[in-house]
Amino acid sequence: MSNHIVKNHEIAEDHSDQNSTIELEFAVFISKFKTGIWLVGIPSWIFGITDRSVDALADGYLSGGEIFQLFTTSLFFLSWLYLKPETTVNNLENNQYSGCVCPNEANKFALKRRHMISQEYILPFPYLCQIYHLLNLKHLETVHGLSLNNLKILNISHFQPTSIGGIIKFQTVLDSPVNALRIWRQPIVEVDLILHTPYTIELSIPVYNGKRIVVIFQAFPLTEKEHQLFIDIYSDLDWPKPLLQILLHFASCLTLFEDLPYLRNLAEVNIERLFKLSKFSNNANTLLFKRFVELYGTSGATTKLIEGNH
Repeated sequence: MSNHIVKNHEIAEDHSDQNSTIELEFAVFISKFKTGIWLVGIPSWIFGITDRSVDALADGYLSGGEIFQLFTTSLFFLSWLYLKPETTVNNLENNQYSGCVCPNEANKFALKRRHMISQEYILPFPYLCQIYHLLNLKHLETVHGLSLNNLKILNISHFQPTSIGGIIKFQTVLDSPVNALRIWRQPIVEVDLILHTPYTIELSIPVYNGKRIVVIFQAFPLTEKEHQLFIDIYSDLDWPKPLLQILLHFASCLTLFEDLPYLRNLAEVNIERLFKLSKFSNNANTLLFKRFVELYGTSGATTKLIEGNH
């Protein structure tokens, strides 16, 4: 039943992507059409004003009617300039979202164009192991010490519970002067981690000049000992897209390779014991994980979520 749900999820997303592509292309066409008409109108108005001015000055005298006509034409021309059509698609792309990129009516066009890569895995580990790993900030320093090259968490700057999840903001520093991530981002940035649903987690990383790299993780429990992981990465970096896609695929595969030994170790311990302990923990690094436990329970959580999918 869970595999059937995942397949339906994929079909629904593919259909949604096709619709979004058509809508995006139509919006781009309309935007360009409006802008084209507006640009053609500018030389037309200039020609009209020039022609009326030459006619009015031909006899060396300006009558009241001619002055009124020139004034009216100039006013209409200024109004035409003021009525420049908005480039809706560009506005959507330039609009900076504070972390959240989950699709909605306001940003779905921008998301479609920002989407870089998708990856999908079926992993032989309990779903709760993946959730614990993704929501524990300390794992950025430990599990991903190689790929993130000694990245350090400075402090937790903000935490906000929501009705179905929560948002946590934290500052990170590139501790090494030769850290390769300096190509992507400033030495110290504020990162957003968002629990959208029990299945969806977002990691949003500032890069430079307001640009971001956003990773959406979707984890679905298949059985008590197996889950399916979807990884989608979005970015508005002004890099050649094929090059950026290659780099992001490599980075995503490397981080997953680092995850495997840790997830295997988690699967061998009593993961629900960690859930119970987290309920009484005041560790800032696990605030979002603690929120997950508060919302979705400490006992039989995977079973509840699998049954909820049926």
